[in-house]
Amino acid sequence: MASCVLQITGLIFGGVGMVGTLAATAMPQWRVSAYVEGNIVVFETIWEGLWMDCISQLGIRLQCKFYDSVLALPPPLEAFRALMCIAVGLAIVAFLMAIVGVKYTQRSKDGPRGISIFILAAGVAFLLTGTLVLIPVSWTGGSIVRDFYAPEVPVPLKRELGAALFVGWGSAALLLAAGAMYCHCWCR
Repeated sequence: MASCVLQITGLIFGGVGMVGTLAATAMPQWRVSAYVEGNIVVFETIWEGLWMDCISQLGIRLQCKFYDSVLALPPPLEAFRALMCIAVGLAIVAFLMAIVGVKYTQRSKDGPRGISIFILAAGVAFLLTGTLVLIPVSWTGGSIVRDFYAPEVPVPLKRELGAALFVGWGSAALLLAAGAMYCHCWCR
């Protein structure tokens, strides 16, 4: 019974983590313009994401533009795009494996031996996915904090942590928790 609850909880965590990973990948709010030095008159907000830049003017008008060329992007951004796309695909595969594993385990009459290999595969895939999400999100967050406090970076180029980073961190935590739950089910 406890294994059943753990598997269902892992399935819920993995599903929410999968959706969060997809959302963080698509969101343009990875880097958000920072307002420093007491500037209270602000007419536009700049968002920078993996796929596009957006400018919001007075919170009324939003203009977004996809990056023109893949070859003109900085290498870290290209790597982050690749890692997040791989993470989305792997999260979907892990979620499907978890569904199959939970169904097989519930229908099995073998007791502890009835735990499917799909449970272990889903656990490892969730752990790998959480790690893949954590790398670009944490790297971007670290570079934003480093540049924010660097005196050589001009004030208009300073950025703050965007909502996509927080979604990514939450998703990574849920994916890692789901992976740990499934691996624990397998080990028991």
